[in-house]
Amino acid sequence: MLVSARLKASRWGRAATGCALALAALAAPTVAVAASGGGGNGSGGAGIGGGSSSSSDSASSNGPSGGGGLFSPTPAKTNAPAPPNQHAKGRWLRSFTITEYWPTPESWFVGKLVSAPGLAGRHRIDWLYSAIGVSMEGEGVGLDGRMYHIDSMGNGGWVTSAGRSTSASSEFAGGSPFWRAGDYWRNSHGGVTFPLLAGGWYNGTGRHYVPLPGVTFAAGASLPLHYLQSIAVDPSVIPLGSRVYIPAYSHDGHGGWFVAQDTGGAINGHRIDVYRQPPSSPNVGGQYLTSQRVYVIKPR
Repeated sequence: MLVSARLKASRWGRAATGCALALAALAAPTVAVAASGGGGNGSGGAGIGGGSSSSSDSASSNGPSGGGGLFSPTPAKTNAPAPPNQHAKGRWLRSFTITEYWPTPESWFVGKLVSAPGLAGRHRIDWLYSAIGVSMEGEGVGLDGRMYHIDSMGNGGWVTSAGRSTSASSEFAGGSPFWRAGDYWRNSHGGVTFPLLAGGWYNGTGRHYVPLPGVTFAAGASLPLHYLQSIAVDPSVIPLGSRVYIPAYSHDGHGGWFVAQDTGGAINGHRIDVYRQPPSSPNVGGQYLTSQRVYVIKPR
């Protein structure tokens, strides 16, 4: 998503928000499945691809809450900037879709701790490589509270839960992305499975390991973003460095003003992605607002 590796990596899945929400139940497989390690092509419980796509946050016509989640909400500022007036040196643009993104927390995931290229410690495998993990979102918060990001996507794209290739360039016409095109195991039916932290396997015992050459991760954030102050944009529509006023966020602590600092593979045209705190659980999606107008002051 970011200008560097994240531009290639993250939020390809944001082009299909419902897909990401459907994957969100990865963090809550049943105890029985976690311990079974059995074969077959079962879903592995309420795991990737099997969760509810409903969300109390999504498709709302009201202003975003901007708070909650694993991080403390941004405190309201008494000196928040005022909305633009008639003398402001910018212009209104219409018909924007506003979505939200966040660094994905490792605590949501259930996979075995594994070593990863570029990282000193071990991390949950599904946090690293699944379609709701760091490989898709670009960065995440580890169990140690530190930020990590994907540094290089390596070779290969994405696969579905059945192990079939699917691509962002075709808007995932091959099926919803489930995992990177490597660093997983195939079960006896050819589907994707991975070892669980609690023991056993996610979707049947792994029979064949598929490598993913070239992928690397790194410690730290990939850009100096700030919750409810940074946004991802299409630079051909809103230049990077622009100050942007979004009326729907006028009560979220910063007066509705943002800085265009980020980009994304799925952030094209009149679309803005607001960087926010992670929600309270992976089953909660971000705001999805349509037909919004925004005020843009381009950098000098």
